Amino acid sequence: MRRRLIQSTLSVVLVVIAVFGVSLVLVETRTISNSAQERVELEAARLASIVDSRLLGAGTVDADMLRDQLTNERYAVVRIPGKPVISVGSRPEGEVIRGRAIGEEGETVVVEEPRSSVTREVGRTLLIIGLVALLAVIAAVLLAIRQANRLSSPLTDLAETAERLGSGDPRPRHKRYGVPELDRVADVLDSSAERIARMLTAERRLAADASHQLRTPLTALSMRLEEITLTDDLDTVKEEATIALTQVERLTDVVQRLLTNSRDPRTGSAVTFDLDEVIQQQLAEWRPAYRGVGRAIVSSGKRHLQAVGTPGAVAQVLAALIENSLMHGGGTVALRTRVTGNQAVIEVTDEGPGVPADLGARIFERTISGRNSTGIGLAVARDLAEADGGRLEMLQTKPPVFGLFLSTTPPDRKHRPDPEPTVR
Repeated sequence: MRRRLIQSTLSVVLVVIAVFGVSLVLVETRTISNSAQERVELEAARLASIVDSRLLGAGTVDADMLRDQLTNERYAVVRIPGKPVISVGSRPEGEVIRGRAIGEEGETVVVEEPRSSVTREVGRTLLIIGLVALLAVIAAVLLAIRQANRLSSPLTDLAETAERLGSGDPRPRHKRYGVPELDRVADVLDSSAERIARMLTAERRLAADASHQLRTPLTALSMRLEEITLTDDLDTVKEEATIALTQVERLTDVVQRLLTNSRDPRTGSAVTFDLDEVIQQQLAEWRPAYRGVGRAIVSSGKRHLQAVGTPGAVAQVLAALIENSLMHGGGTVALRTRVTGNQAVIEVTDEGPGVPADLGARIFERTISGRNSTGIGLAVARDLAEADGGRLEMLQTKPPVFGLFLSTTPPDRKHRPDPEPTVR
């Protein structure tokens, strides 16, 4: 592209120089020739007036007197009636420019000048025009190179940016070039890079959330299937199979929830549900794991609480808290329910050492994790809670106490005013 820009610019300049240069040469040549002819004629008229004044005065005209009045390289012939012809200077050879004048006393003056003088002047003029044309060509080449670099370099940068986008590097460059059209393309590429970056972030977040959130249901499901393979009791097999099917349904709900939350974290399907059912479900699923490490998990507090949210999402939040206590806590894990204002609160606590001081409130950040942890569980749990209009907080660090706050106001009354009473 750079070469084409230089060639096209140079071609235009050469065409312009050729057209105007030839015209200028023709005009200057004619002008110089006409000027030389006028000078010779003026010279003849001047000599004629000198001869007239001499004839009227002293009455004698000779070559010596006229030689001082004649310009170099010119030849003059004066013919006075009744007197010999007077010639002044050397007669030029070749083509000449001739001027003729007749005086008042009847004398005739002819002045000749060699055409070579005109040729030399035309040559000097052509040399000047050629130098100007050469300077114009050089300036055009430099300007074409500068303009080509100004246009081709941004296009190269934009091509590299597009290639980086295609190779998975969506960082916007925020580089502008002072050319409106190219800046517009750069704006579009930067906007595309930001959108791709958001999409990749969402995809990576979904993959990380899925890998973390699916681990717990799959582990519980594996435990149930192991129980089925180790027993010959048909009733136990049926019971474990029923629980396994329930866990499969929860696993499906987890996947659907993760997909929905990745598209729009504010999207929720909140309904009114019984907290006891979700809590008892979690207790039943996690007791085998806690018994395996010699620990217990219990529940207490206010019963038969109705809360607003998505049961599957609430179960996942509690599962994340319970698993967190299993991995990092100690002693008995307790789930306590209470009511504060128009909110139902589920507290999860254990008898472990608590949250390290260097973590503190940062424990909900995705990049923060304890030992052998991905640092994703609590962050996902908070997102799930907020998606249904609730919130997840750390109420105490030692011993650790996490609180899940859920609204108790039915969904149909959150955004609609109470109906006016009907008067009968």
